[in-house]
Amino acid sequence: MTQLDQIQQFMQQVLGNDETGHGTDHIERVLALSNTILEHEPSADPFIVRAAALLHDTYDDKLFSDVVAAKQRVADFLNSIDVTKAQQTAIFYIIDNMSWSKSLDGAAPLDINGQIVQDADRLEAIGAIAVARTIEYGVHAHHALYDPNIKPRHHMDKKEYRKGSSTAINHFYEKLFLLKDYLNTDTAKKIGAGRHQFMLDFVHQFEDEWQLKK
Repeated sequence: MTQLDQIQQFMQQVLGNDETGHGTDHIERVLALSNTILEHEPSADPFIVRAAALLHDTYDDKLFSDVVAAKQRVADFLNSIDVTKAQQTAIFYIIDNMSWSKSLDGAAPLDINGQIVQDADRLEAIGAIAVARTIEYGVHAHHALYDPNIKPRHHMDKKEYRKGSSTAINHFYEKLFLLKDYLNTDTAKKIGAGRHQFMLDFVHQFEDEWQLKK
């Protein structure tokens, strides 16, 4: 069994019961998207990219109340399968700086490996599956689906973004509609364009139906 196979098994153990839209199916899609982008980025390190893609939600502060302990569990596991310290440093650097919420407070710049994983994760937040995941997470977090009297928030820092006082539909305006302009690689930009248009069409149709315009 390869190190990546073992990392995949570890991820499945950690996230197998997730109900927020960040479960194993999400991780597998991020991995697949990372592999697609890797085909066009020969300078990238496939192991670092794939490992970071598999592990990127295993200590996410949306999912774990004790992030320090969750991250240490990942480090202990990587040590147990002889992932080198240099590889671990690269993997953790990507995970610690790739998220949208982190970027609101000024994340450190990513190299091509991190840009690939970040693009793959952001593509997962654009398109039809993103619509379903947004609603799924909104239900989990007890957010309202839509309220035209609650306006989208703008110019937020991470603390404000994490308050979660907005609605599921507002999340499109607050984050998802913005993502296509923050993709790094040409491959991701091509994939993201069609997905972005789908979300625009969905939200506009939703709002029109809510207001009985259609």
